[in-house]
Amino acid sequence: MNIRSLTRGDGVVIGAAVLLFIASFLSFTGSPDCSGLPAKYCQQAQGYASPNAWDALPTLMSMYLAGVIGAAIVVLSRLLPQQRKVAGLDPAQFGVALTLFAAWTGLWTVIGSTNAGAGLIIGLIATLILAGGAVATPLVPPLKVALVGAPKPQPAAAPYGAGPNPGYGYPGAQQQAGHGYGYPGAQQQPQGAQAYGQQAPVADGAAGAGGQTGATQAAGAPSDFAPFWFAVPVARPLYGEDGSPAPIAELAPGTWYLAVEQRGQALIAQTQDGRRGVLQDTTGIQRG
Repeated sequence: MNIRSLTRGDGVVIGAAVLLFIASFLSFTGSPDCSGLPAKYCQQAQGYASPNAWDALPTLMSMYLAGVIGAAIVVLSRLLPQQRKVAGLDPAQFGVALTLFAAWTGLWTVIGSTNAGAGLIIGLIATLILAGGAVATPLVPPLKVALVGAPKPQPAAAPYGAGPNPGYGYPGAQQQAGHGYGYPGAQQQPQGAQAYGQQAPVADGAAGAGGQTGATQAAGAPSDFAPFWFAVPVARPLYGEDGSPAPIAELAPGTWYLAVEQRGQALIAQTQDGRRGVLQDTTGIQRG
């Protein structure tokens, strides 16, 4: 489970579910109306303890617990790395349906009640917030923002040959004095001696032409791509480098990934478990 995949909308759903659970313990009906009753019966009515939702099993199951269970299903579906379907249905869709059912039940329960208490009124407000958050989270961009910010990426270790003492034969490494026999770019041998594999000197004109050709090739070479860390604002699929249409992984918001190569507008990204693939949609990514 990746807790960093939770969004602000999921935070709204969690808060509304907690409020709904607390409301189930509050008074289900209001204080009795003593108008027109003798003082004796009014005192008896006031001393009567008002029931809560746990004393009314149908309302408890169809409104309070249905909303809490629906919220739990929605949040757990966000935490799972891969979406699993039950009987062809997405668990998140089933959770959203439960929250809507809880809000619908709460609305008509309050309408049909002649003396609604705090537990019933707060429960209705909680179910409306719960259902609204569950439905609007995938649709409203501000609710898609990660609930927990991603930590700053640690600096990656320098690749082989990029340090002050590059490895033997690493491209672009500075040549050290005292190279081995026949190493390219080694110190010049005494005049008249020729190292093994060293080409014979060429004419000045040919050397000048070769230098111009090399400079032209260097000028026309594309600029080097520097790997960088990035995070996606919303969940996005990662496709295989072979061009297959099925995604091989899903990049979750709140997690840092390493971009190792750029192909046009797409990026070659590497996940934390070492898998590499093509991120086609790079809009709105956050660079580390």
